[in-house]
Amino acid sequence: MTNRDTLAEASERRRRAALAGHQGDEAGARALAGDPAPAVRATALGALARLDRLTGADLAAALSDDDPGVRRRACELAARFPATVGDADLVPMLDDADPTVAEMAAWALGEQGRTDAVEALIRVAASHADALCREAAVAALGALEDERGLPAILAATTDKPAVRRRAVIALAPFEGPDVEAALQRALTDRDWQVRQAAEDLLADD
Repeated sequence: MTNRDTLAEASERRRRAALAGHQGDEAGARALAGDPAPAVRATALGALARLDRLTGADLAAALSDDDPGVRRRACELAARFPATVGDADLVPMLDDADPTVAEMAAWALGEQGRTDAVEALIRVAASHADALCREAAVAALGALEDERGLPAILAATTDKPAVRRRAVIALAPFEGPDVEAALQRALTDRDWQVRQAAEDLLADD
């Protein structure tokens, strides 16, 4: 079998997985959830979610998948369908070897309202090597509105521009002299989007 044939077959199975989600075919989606091709597995996972048949066990299995794309999809679905999460804990995914998975996990934890994840998100915001992960963690801390996360958000206002912008926005739920001082400093930031975010927040006061 040629590589082209293999890709074509995988594409066809992915199409079937997507159709299963639109045609009420849970059995078909489950059969393809264990497919050798990662893209097929990720699509089948989405099909189960569309059918409202996604379980915590499905998510847990996907979170331990060898492929980062499948793990990332599982994190996304865990945020969109929180009632199905069960034992599929996203906190360990913050340490995933693939930064795109860790980034999605941070976003999902914020969407889930997981205040028990604040300390882990603080660690990511402060020390993750990938700026997108730090940005996502800062956004999650802002979404959670937990005072424990405020020092990390304030510290992030001195990070790279994209992280600084996100940090300023994440300050919205918080009050106090430290917050006011950070917003005032942001008004003179080198990045115009940081300045704009600070202006918008101060205008709302």
